[in-house]
Amino acid sequence: MDAWGHLSQADEEEFARLDRAFEEGKPMAGEPGEIFGVWAVDRFCAVPADPRRRELLRQVSENMPAWSRNTVAGLWRLVYSGPQDDADLYQVPLAATASISYPERRIALDWVPEGFRRYRPQAWEILRGPVTELLTEPETGDPAAAVRNVMWEDDPFAIRLAAEFASRLASPEVLPLLRHWATATASKPSPTWLKRTAALLNAPAADVIADVLRQVAAHREATFRHPYRDVEWTETVFLRERTAVPLRGMVWTCELIDEPWMTALLGDVAVTCGTGIGGSGANARSELLANAAIGVLARRGGLEVVPQLARVQAKVRKKTILAGVNRTLEAVAERTGLAPERLMDRTVPTFGLGPDGIRTEHGLRLSLDGAVAYEGRKTIPKTVDRDLLAEFKATAKELKKALPAERFRVERALATERIWRWHEVCEYYLDHPVTGAFGRALIWEILQGPAGLPVQVDGAWELTDPAGRRIQPRPDTPVLLWHPIAHSADEVRAWRDHLMEIGLRQPFKQAFREVYLLTPAEEETRDHSRRFAGHLLRYGQAKALLTGRGWTGLSLGHWGWVYGSGESEATKELSDSLTAHWDFHLDADSGERDDYGTASICVSGVIHFTSGMRDRVPLAEVPALTLSETLRDADLAVGVTSTGLDPEGHGEYWQSYGFGDLTESAQVRRDALARLLPRLAIADRCTLTYRFLHVRGDLRTYRIHLGSGNILMEPNDAYLCIVPRGSGDQVFLPFEEDGGMLSIILSKAFLLAADTAISDPSITRQIRG
Repeated sequence: MDAWGHLSQADEEEFARLDRAFEEGKPMAGEPGEIFGVWAVDRFCAVPADPRRRELLRQVSENMPAWSRNTVAGLWRLVYSGPQDDADLYQVPLAATASISYPERRIALDWVPEGFRRYRPQAWEILRGPVTELLTEPETGDPAAAVRNVMWEDDPFAIRLAAEFASRLASPEVLPLLRHWATATASKPSPTWLKRTAALLNAPAADVIADVLRQVAAHREATFRHPYRDVEWTETVFLRERTAVPLRGMVWTCELIDEPWMTALLGDVAVTCGTGIGGSGANARSELLANAAIGVLARRGGLEVVPQLARVQAKVRKKTILAGVNRTLEAVAERTGLAPERLMDRTVPTFGLGPDGIRTEHGLRLSLDGAVAYEGRKTIPKTVDRDLLAEFKATAKELKKALPAERFRVERALATERIWRWHEVCEYYLDHPVTGAFGRALIWEILQGPAGLPVQVDGAWELTDPAGRRIQPRPDTPVLLWHPIAHSADEVRAWRDHLMEIGLRQPFKQAFREVYLLTPAEEETRDHSRRFAGHLLRYGQAKALLTGRGWTGLSLGHWGWVYGSGESEATKELSDSLTAHWDFHLDADSGERDDYGTASICVSGVIHFTSGMRDRVPLAEVPALTLSETLRDADLAVGVTSTGLDPEGHGEYWQSYGFGDLTESAQVRRDALARLLPRLAIADRCTLTYRFLHVRGDLRTYRIHLGSGNILMEPNDAYLCIVPRGSGDQVFLPFEEDGGMLSIILSKAFLLAADTAISDPSITRQIRG
């Protein structure tokens, strides 16, 4: 019998023999082995009123055979479907469990407490005491055993705690609190629970909380393989509930600890646990712990929690977690009398940096990029104050976490046409050492007025346009971030030329941002767009990228085609009470291609919008900026994850995408290249056409496609496969490009312009034929 309660052929034959003996009235007291015990339990489940069968259960439990862990697990699956209120039914599995070791008991009974408690409550009333006793090791003075009694060893994190933290967690000062943490089963702590916690809390407990939660923030999921008969299934585990509950108790206890490290640590826990498996996705590694951390931040309140919540907003995509973040922000905002977005403006930490983004102290230097150096040296001498160095490194770590969140927040403001007063921009985006790195490199526009880049004149901020005209907004003048969709082609061209001329690199595409206007085809389809339909995308990568940009709900696989697992849609909540929808499906060959495992490729479909009432909205009625930014997400997903980018690609789709017409994103890339080429050392070897960058080498002439980066060699259009390795030549780019395709194209161009110097045989063989 296996752990799932299934019998082998030999077991079934033995069952049949025992049935015959029982029906013939033969004495059975002397029957040996565990299969007899399993038979007795199974047949009692079918006919519980038979006194002979009840007597057999007593005999088995009193003359216990040597049980294996798998058979014990199978016994529990048998009795799960038996009569709930018959205590005799459970005497054999209880006695069998008692015959195996404590680690094996925990594995065999993994699901039993929660399964019976939830779905067999009458049985659990009988089993609660005996099962708890079976799983509780005797108090022998072993600290690891005391920890295992609370957390078991259900997952790698619990095993690590029992190994590395046992002496601290099982100390007389902390063990009562550890047992109390295991009672943190509600959605939030009650006053009574917190009162008891306060009575037990002490300095050693506070120290161990900090160290354990730092381990939680650094913890990542593990994958386990489980053989089952002739197949194998995998399970990804971050934390099991038996581990997560006492950890939630630790998080709740943070509400009572007033230490400077507490708020940032709770932010770390919320980000790690709220992020999806693998670091992305619309699920959460542990929603239980993420919500607990956010709940404590909410109850702590204060402006210091806002930057941590901003980090969660930038990274986490689980809607229920984000709802808690939004409620917390709104509550803090209400107490301060500010809108949440303005509250976040005011609470970005400076990390001790000066206006130039630098902090220096006793020779140590911390830069905005998080680098720590000493008087310009690559190595830091041992004579430097170690406490100060540790503080610098800790600050650098927090700074590196904050920068992506702030970049995300600023770009979101561009995409949603957020409006500020000029004095707010100056104080929170230009003078601030962190957000200033973004704000000073962006174009700001007076509402329905002129636009310019920030320049400081006599200590005051002004705006200067490409022609050098200076604009001095008044403090209360409404301003927003300039977006090309609202401006003429000539104005956009002027800004792009100006950025190239002054060598300004923007933190994200603004002047070079793609614009997606309604096409005649979309006017004809009226309520949906097929502009990005029919692309073959790498499913996991596409899902992660879209999730990172706020899309949720995309879930495809081979687990149930009958139930629609081959079709799905990604959705994104937008402003103006609109929701964007993008359809995806698996192609007919995907199951065989993936061996019915994890889906590898998906096919993109149409995009449409709905209103708050779930009615489809005609594309012409979707605000132009909203439509453009939504289609930009789609273009980015296709441009980064299309199988047409793969060196091993083949077939009609690879040919059409890899060398076909350019999307809006590729057209912007072409525009940037047109401005960059005259500045390059290889300019005399390059020619730009509509779809290709032509590069003349000494051996051949090459055509690099501006959309995919794929290469054709003249004169016979042979395909040249070059797998990008590193960033190649360092060339000024006017924006930090998503996906890096512009960098890849330039790197290939520099390589091929000097094709006689190429030493990689995998490339030279293709070139020389």
